[in-house]
Amino acid sequence: MKPITVVRVVLFAAALTPAAALAYGFYRLYYGIDFNALTANPGDYITDQTGTWALGCLAASLSVTPLRRLTGWNEIIKARRMLGLFAFFYATLHMLTWVVFIHYFDVSFMIEDVLKRPFITVGMATFLMLLVLAITSNKFSIRKLGRKWGTLHRLAYVAAAGGTLHFWQLVKADTTEPWRWAAGFAVLFGFRVWWNYRPRLATAIPNSQRPLSTPNSQLPTSKRSQG
Repeated sequence: MKPITVVRVVLFAAALTPAAALAYGFYRLYYGIDFNALTANPGDYITDQTGTWALGCLAASLSVTPLRRLTGWNEIIKARRMLGLFAFFYATLHMLTWVVFIHYFDVSFMIEDVLKRPFITVGMATFLMLLVLAITSNKFSIRKLGRKWGTLHRLAYVAAAGGTLHFWQLVKADTTEPWRWAAGFAVLFGFRVWWNYRPRLATAIPNSQRPLSTPNSQLPTSKRSQG
């Protein structure tokens, strides 16, 4: 079995585990086995868990390219799409929890909530960005969009910023965890910027270190003798 296959299987199992845990907890709650399987407030618990794992899978997806560039292991790029789709999967569960447990499918109430509460507005905008990324995460879209595909998928960094802002607006009091996510995504974005500008920096530094005047020792022999 190829190493990339092993990595993809492990990542798939790891990314699916939180969803499986939530499903098992829901089963125990529904059949009365354990009424605290999803804590005393299932809606808030599922919302927190799915939101956290949406950010986690998105961060893992954005980490693939830096890892490939630092290690030179190009095959790891095959894991990026799967992790990005898991981010969308958990974002969808996060949004459905809001639809089912908070608004009970009341469309008018949901629209009013999106328009009036900033953190809901940001969250919905982030979900729509992830939706676009998920829809275009296939070979057909890559062929159809050409170079525009890469530009479009930089939207993942905007979605990361939106998800972090949504989290920060939601917690209000203790913003430690949102700041940690912000720092992590900032490092990933900073690496991308540094890598893209690295060739320019490599040529700019030698030019800046070039001497402004030719040292006397480098003058032709005839000119040194005249001095």
